[in-house]
Formats: sequence, C-alpha cells, structure tokens
Amino acid sequence: PTILYSEKITSLLISEALRGEGGVLKTKDGRTFMEKYHKLKSLAPRDVVARAIDFELKTRGDDCVYLDMTHLDSNFLKKRFPNIFKYCLHAGIDMSKEQIPVVPAAHYMCGGLKSSVKGNTEIPGLYVAGELAHTGLHGANRLASNSLLEAVVMGRFVAVEIDKYVKNTDLFYNIPNWKTSGTLDNDENVVIKQNWDEIRHVMWNYVGIVRSDKRLKRALKRINLIKEEITEYYWNVKISKNLLELRNLTLVAEIIIRSAMKRKESRGLHYSIDYPEISPVLKNTEILPEEI
Repeated sequence: PTILYSEKITSLLISEALRGEGGVLKTKDGRTFMEKYHKLKSLAPRDVVARAIDFELKTRGDDCVYLDMTHLDSNFLKKRFPNIFKYCLHAGIDMSKEQIPVVPAAHYMCGGLKSSVKGNTEIPGLYVAGELAHTGLHGANRLASNSLLEAVVMGRFVAVEIDKYVKNTDLFYNIPNWKTSGTLDNDENVVIKQNWDEIRHVMWNYVGIVRSDKRLKRALKRINLIKEEITEYYWNVKISKNLLELRNLTLVAEIIIRSAMKRKESRGLHYSIDYPEISPVLKNTEILPEEI
C-alpha cells in the first residue's frame, strides 16, 4: 500500500493493482530493490513491500521510492487507471513517462474486530464492515482485490442488519441535556490541532509499519499523557465536533497500542522486530506470506 509523495496533493492512494499490472519499485537512483526481500519482487505481499520500502527509506535517508510504470503503453494506463492517471497529472507527473514517487501507507488494524459475516459485533447496535472487520474474508493482510467485496457486498449486509435493528429496537433513551454551565468557549483550537498532529506522528513512528516493544511502550506513555490533556480540556470547554473526534482518536490509538503489545508474534501488517516469527501454534495451520 503506497501513497503518492507530492507537495501538490496531500494524499492519494496508489492502488496495489499497479504492481499487479507490472509496476516495478525502484530507489531514487533507479535501482530495483524488492529482489532483496522476496522472491516475487515487486509482486510481494503488501506487508513485505511496506516493510521493504520503510527499510530502504530509513537506510538511505530518502524521502520516497518510485513506482515505475513507464514500460507500459500510455493508452493502456489511461484506460486501466483513469483516476490515478488524472491525479498524477494534476501533481505534475505523467505516469506513462515518469516514475511515481511513493511512500508506504500504514494499516494499523486489519481483521481486528470480531464480527459475523453480516457485520454484527458483540456490542448490540455496533456494526462493522471493511478491512477492520474480522469476518473470515481476510486476515492480517487485506488484499486489494477484497475492496469491492468489502465495500459493496459486506456494506449491503451491514445496511440490511442495521435496518432490522432500527425497526425492532427502541432507540429513544431518556438522556438528560448536556450541561454547559461553567465551561468556556473553545477558542484555543491550537490545542486540538497540536494533539491531533502529535497522535498522528506517534502512531506513524512507533506503531506503524515496523513495531517493537520499546516503541510501543513509548507510544502508550505519550498517548496517555495526551489523553490526560484532552480529558482536562474536554470538561472545561464547550463541546465541538473536532474535540469529540480527537477524544475518540486518542481512545482508538490506545486500543491499537495495547492490542499490539499483547501480540507476541509477527503476522501480516503487525510486524515486531522483537517477535519476527509467526506463532508456532499457527505455523502449521496457516499460509505464510512467503507461500502466497
């Protein structure tokens, strides 16, 4: 999973389908590198590719690597990837003539929330669909080809279940009005922005593509400090959408970190340098990445 590295576009997901159509990953000096990490080279599983790019960037000190599609016909690229082609042009890159600068994207939790095939979870009224759902359709690595199944098929299953739930459940609770007496106007949005940016950087640097026990402990310590700041701020100012989102973001970050700390193995998108091997109990019952 890679994102276009460009100052003109803040973020654009470059589909893994480009690698499937023959895209080749290269370093800044034009050298291929995936052969060092997997026998499938640029067609390696997404977690292997993400870690390889991450390692190359940290080792070489580069800002990005490049995805080379220039050996493919221009008309084919325009027809096969019309949106990506258009957005790359907007960023000043003709992917039929120039390599696409990319950086890896981090998926913090894949298949992590236990649910039924219809999206039901253990909490009444809470439904899930997509790569977060643990339906049995995918595991620690979500394949790019699963997107349509997750978005369309699973999305419809969940929508039908929610419709049934709403029709058969009394959703009107006797909730008292929110009291704002004694609170101040939220005129310090810099507090929200600062914590938001800090959470993003903590998660990327410590809980991203490659993890370790030491990094996870550091991340949890910092997230707990941020949570304390947000809690104090939350009870003293009037509530806003951004403040609620920040509060929820902090909680999700904490859950991801604590879950990662409990997993004493490497599997799919969860890779720990302290536990590089998959659990011995599961080694004989699951397909390993190198066998895909």
